[in-house]
Amino acid sequence: MRARGLQSPATGRLIRRLGPISWLVVLLGAGSTLFLPGTAEGTPIRTAMVITLAVFFVVLFAQLLLAVTHYRSRRLSLVFLAAGVGLWAAGSATVSAGQTVAEVTFPAPGEVFFLASYLGMAAFLLLDVPRRAMPTATIWLEAAVVCGAAACLAAFAVLTPLSGTFARGGVTLLLAILYPLIDLVLGTMVLAQLMLRQRGLSVRTIALALGFAGLAVADSSFVLSLSSDSYTSSLALDAVWGFSFAAIVGSACAPRTTATPPEIVRQRSALLPVAAALAVVVLVLHPGGVIGWCVMAPAILTLVCTGARMVLALHEAQGAAEALRLSLTDELTGLPNRRALMAAADKVLRGGAQLGLALLDLDGFKDINDTLGHAVGDDVLTSLAHRLRDELGAQGGILVARLGGDEFALLLTGADGLGLFEVAQRARGILKNRLRVDNLDLSIDASVGITVREAGDTSAIELLRRADIAMYEAKSTGAGVLLFDASQDGFSRQRLRRGEDLRQAIAENHLIVWYQPQVDARTRQVLAMEALVRWHHPTEGMLSPMTFLPDARRAGLMPALTEAVMRHVIADARRWIDEGFTFRVAMNCAPPELVGGIVLPMLFEALERAGLPGDALLIEVTEDSFLADPERAREALFELRAHDVETSIDDYGTGFSSLAYLRDLPVQELKMDRSFVSTILTDERSLMIVQTTTQMAHALGLRLVAEGMEDAETAARLTTMGVDVFQGYHISRPMPPDDVAPWIRQWLAAGDEPGVPAQADAPDRPVATGVERAGGRADRGLQLPDAH
Repeated sequence: MRARGLQSPATGRLIRRLGPISWLVVLLGAGSTLFLPGTAEGTPIRTAMVITLAVFFVVLFAQLLLAVTHYRSRRLSLVFLAAGVGLWAAGSATVSAGQTVAEVTFPAPGEVFFLASYLGMAAFLLLDVPRRAMPTATIWLEAAVVCGAAACLAAFAVLTPLSGTFARGGVTLLLAILYPLIDLVLGTMVLAQLMLRQRGLSVRTIALALGFAGLAVADSSFVLSLSSDSYTSSLALDAVWGFSFAAIVGSACAPRTTATPPEIVRQRSALLPVAAALAVVVLVLHPGGVIGWCVMAPAILTLVCTGARMVLALHEAQGAAEALRLSLTDELTGLPNRRALMAAADKVLRGGAQLGLALLDLDGFKDINDTLGHAVGDDVLTSLAHRLRDELGAQGGILVARLGGDEFALLLTGADGLGLFEVAQRARGILKNRLRVDNLDLSIDASVGITVREAGDTSAIELLRRADIAMYEAKSTGAGVLLFDASQDGFSRQRLRRGEDLRQAIAENHLIVWYQPQVDARTRQVLAMEALVRWHHPTEGMLSPMTFLPDARRAGLMPALTEAVMRHVIADARRWIDEGFTFRVAMNCAPPELVGGIVLPMLFEALERAGLPGDALLIEVTEDSFLADPERAREALFELRAHDVETSIDDYGTGFSSLAYLRDLPVQELKMDRSFVSTILTDERSLMIVQTTTQMAHALGLRLVAEGMEDAETAARLTTMGVDVFQGYHISRPMPPDDVAPWIRQWLAAGDEPGVPAQADAPDRPVATGVERAGGRADRGLQLPDAH
């Protein structure tokens, strides 16, 4: 059994063969009348025509029935067409059979079959097109204009020559006119479907349209029958009817050329005026009487649709103009937007004139949004935008635009670098004028990057990129206004490449962790190992954290980098405990990661998974942590303490240095910054700071670690002051994890001079040349430098 929906190739071939047979039957029937004796009204010829008619419609029926079984998706439309053809054949058979006996008057009893047949053909046309989304009103009107013009032209051509033959009226006249009009309507339906892209422009569609046009020509003979009250029959008319039905059925039984209809496209602008002009001509030249109204009706419809289309075109033009204006305007402030700025800059660049661009970014605007809300922030942006527009935009040659967020731009024609700098400073002054918002007086500054046209500039994109680089440099350095420098461009590109390289290094586990020991100042016992991250760069060699951590922060990679270091630290701590060592491992944690709510849960889970006690780890934080988010930092420290993880304040003395958090927070250790430790022998103030800090730490029950201890003399002085722990190059340089155990054994076996431990060299390993320097300041673990 054939699967449902599959088509038989044999059936398709048979359908294609029946098509030419129907045409052949028409030709044979017409030819037979030339050789049979008698007249056209004679019995032999009329009998031959009846036989020809019967064979012809049998062939058409066979072709349609095969198509119904072959094209299952089009079955319903083909059934309606078969019904229409059958009804027309029944009407024709009634008239032809009557003519073999006596003359048949018009209208004949078989007219009901003819009229009903058109319902089947109309249903076929409506159902034989693929379903698709409804066209727009514009497409409908354009189709109506073209089809109306075609209909009025066809009606004018077919019916006007017959206007003088009317001698009767009433139902007879109406019926005589109705047949060709229905044919024209059906042909117009095919044209409309073609215009609406429900049918493709193909031989199949052309044949269908020509078939209905042929019926219209043949059916116009009924008008001629009004003078004699009988059917007018001739060989030519019979042939036209036959060829028309053969074309319609052959088109219906042909396969579709495309599975899906083509996209609807708008008509060319010249076609619609031509159609309207044709309708006007028909209205001027139309005949009188009923025929005249039949010709004028589609012409009037064409002009009405043309007027409606013109009204829509006007609305579309107004909408397009408004859409263009909105596309070039910032919705909030009403200033030109980025697209308008780029278009204006490109236009000036094409003209060859001098051009300058200033990019302004408001300082601290995020605080306004976070504190007063985004609605107030929008009001602030609108007020500042109007200030810039009123005071700068009113001048010739300056375009004020908003790029988005809190970024504005100034485009100056004919400005050099100095003139652009003066305008940028003036813009900052305008923005700084006090603004009353929500009962607060605000003074808002901006960081401005400026650039001028260079010889090779052909696009505004390059200007905007350079101004953006200069603006970010101005913001990071606090310079206010900076002119783009080519060296900034290279630095920015290098940072971008380094950020992507770092992302790949984290993913591929190319980061390594070295360790620097911390020893008891009196007993020489190794108390801790501080983890210091390194990056083994494929081309630049071993990089210290100070080289790449700023890039990691800018690229948003700090959480991933912290997680990678944590994995190394936990694994190394587990291994050293298994080897019998009892020292802690210290790890730096930057403020955003400490208060971010992600790192600490990850740390506690890693400790539990590795089976490590909390006191095996020490987290070093900076005083900046308490400035960024004091409440969250407080919660984080208590959370660490609850898991037995100790906390150390790193770089003590260089930041906030409030005694309140030392009193209130669970801190176990202070690390005196190296800038004080390294200068105690030469700077009395540094000596006093270290000494008083040591006394205060002991009074609070805290350990004091002196980092940056570089020589024996400094070590001896720190010991007499009561410092608890030493860290620095005098003890050891940072070393790979595999060198830690051998170094500890060598350290314990070294000299026993009390108070001043002798340096034990780490096993022979290559040192990061150009990165380690006196004081070890490059070994700052995960601590970021001051962003300001």
